[in-house]
Amino acid sequence: MSNLKTDIINYLESQKVYGNNIFFEGDGIEFKIDKDLVLKNMAKKQSPNKNIKESSKESTISSKIKHEIKEENGNSNSFIADENSVNKNWRDAKSLEVLYNDIHNCMRCELGATRNKFVFGKGDPNADLLIIGEAPGRDEDQQGEPFVGRSGKLLTSILESIQLSRDDVFIANILKCRPPNNRRPSTSEVDTCEVYLHKQIEILNPKYILALGLTAADTLLKEKCIMKDIRGEIMDYRGKKLMITYHPSALLRNPNLKRPVWEDMKKLKGLLTE
Repeated sequence: MSNLKTDIINYLESQKVYGNNIFFEGDGIEFKIDKDLVLKNMAKKQSPNKNIKESSKESTISSKIKHEIKEENGNSNSFIADENSVNKNWRDAKSLEVLYNDIHNCMRCELGATRNKFVFGKGDPNADLLIIGEAPGRDEDQQGEPFVGRSGKLLTSILESIQLSRDDVFIANILKCRPPNNRRPSTSEVDTCEVYLHKQIEILNPKYILALGLTAADTLLKEKCIMKDIRGEIMDYRGKKLMITYHPSALLRNPNLKRPVWEDMKKLKGLLTE
């Protein structure tokens, strides 16, 4: 049995979850826990003098699970995902400020262990336009704000071309933490973090959403897209009107894409002023 599996079993046993109820799948660290057996064993092991509250700690079983992660220097490290790192009532938040306070210490996925700053998003909480990127990069991770590097400066210029400033819109990412080495987010990371974006959309209630880049489009729409087929089109995303255009970083690599982005932004400006 690998050292990681041994560590997992030792940890779960310390929480009164026993190794014979843990089923590993393959050679990775994915595993399942038979909750019925766990609860029965917990009842058997519980001392009769224990407080009733202490006998119902089943949330602890799922709140912390040890994972192995690789840092940017290539070294492996252990990380314990903690569901209790966010306010359990965060879904009831009525404002962006409350939501931020509820979730900014999130450690529910391994990115929490490698981030420098949690990048919640920034802008007008009453904005008609929400701009969504994929994930923070190095500059964003250092400053705690979305789109502040070279791509961010170009995004500012793009907005100014249709008489908008960053203060007129709200800018966020699908992920709130930077993936190491700016790699693409994993499915599990997106699944863990995208719910925060959904809550932001609910609170903001924007008229339009602008997604930047094909990766963001694929993630939001849950399908593989071709940019030329979807660019500039108005689509539905969770009941909101969504437009997709090229990411500013693509324009930095290929200036020929500035024209189609300009066309998309003119169309969006017209829609916003209707």
